[in-house]
Amino acid sequence: MTTSDSRGDTVISAELRSFIGVESNAVTYEIERHAVERFACAIGDPNPLYSDREYAESTSLGGLIAPPTFFRSLLPGGYPKPYPEPFAHILDGGSKYRYNEPVKVGDQITVVRKIIDLFEKHGRMGTMLFKISEIAYTNQTGRLVATQTTTTITYGAGEKDSGVGDH
Repeated sequence: MTTSDSRGDTVISAELRSFIGVESNAVTYEIERHAVERFACAIGDPNPLYSDREYAESTSLGGLIAPPTFFRSLLPGGYPKPYPEPFAHILDGGSKYRYNEPVKVGDQITVVRKIIDLFEKHGRMGTMLFKISEIAYTNQTGRLVATQTTTTITYGAGEKDSGVGDH
């Protein structure tokens, strides 16, 4: 969806719109035991499935797993060409997750992001660009273990190369 202000200005150029559906470069991570343990400690989750190998192996999971939000530490690669970000200020508008199966220590997870929608809104902070992205997390056997849908909001004073100022 593309909107414009009362003057007909829009920050969603044809170049920016061309990124909808384009996949980022894939990045593959090996899920390491110590990274999982540090992450679980950092979020204050003492679940033994994340740190006690003997306990985890005795469960139906058969081994150590990563906490569900561990995906936040697995960053996708950049886009094949530079993404033309029109604003300097960035906000995290939230994420939604769909978990299909646990990620185990030793898995290799490939991360790919694609923009699925762009739209703008106008308010007291001026023009705000909303970028909706879907991030896919696939394991070494090709199974999609999770997806994350994120909203990124860019806005305001200090626009970069957009020609649109605060109103």
